[in-house]
Amino acid sequence: MTERLRLVCASANPDKVAEIAAILGDAVELVPRPPEVPDVVEDADTLVGNARLKAVAICEASGLPAVADDTGLEVAALDGAPGVHSARWAGDGSSYADNRAKLLAELDGLADRRAAFRTCALVRWPDGAELAVDGVCDGVITETERGDAGFGYDAVFAPADGDGRTFAEMTDAEKHAISHRGRAFRNLLAALAR
Repeated sequence: MTERLRLVCASANPDKVAEIAAILGDAVELVPRPPEVPDVVEDADTLVGNARLKAVAICEASGLPAVADDTGLEVAALDGAPGVHSARWAGDGSSYADNRAKLLAELDGLADRRAAFRTCALVRWPDGAELAVDGVCDGVITETERGDAGFGYDAVFAPADGDGRTFAEMTDAEKHAISHRGRAFRNLLAALAR
């Protein structure tokens, strides 16, 4: 029997960590981020760049392979915004609710509500090798918030592969089966298996 790959999770966001752990299941041993590592400044202009910044910092701090991700919500009518700035779109220190409120205000009265969630998942090894994959989920931004599960933009995003409910109206298992993060981390597991 082969030993499970041990990866340090670079995310400091407990909501993301819980999702990643649920999606990866027993396929890898997910080790918590070292508490003494300060927050990584995510100032890259791409999702893969931000994922790399986090993975490199945690890999260097722990001496172990690290896994990181970055996610952006790309809204067609906003020329792809908020994109790489999704987490702090309403400003530094903004809450999930602040970001959703800004998004709904920007789209008020617009017919085109197409959007896509994109996640880049990246593993960095101590020798400098890395593996990066994407996961994408197309959908639409709803006119109002619906549901109270999930986090981030989940209450305003209805996936195209779903049944009209937002991610926040789905169970975790339903969401993970079709979400951008679910797809990215399943793609990562498939790539690691190769």
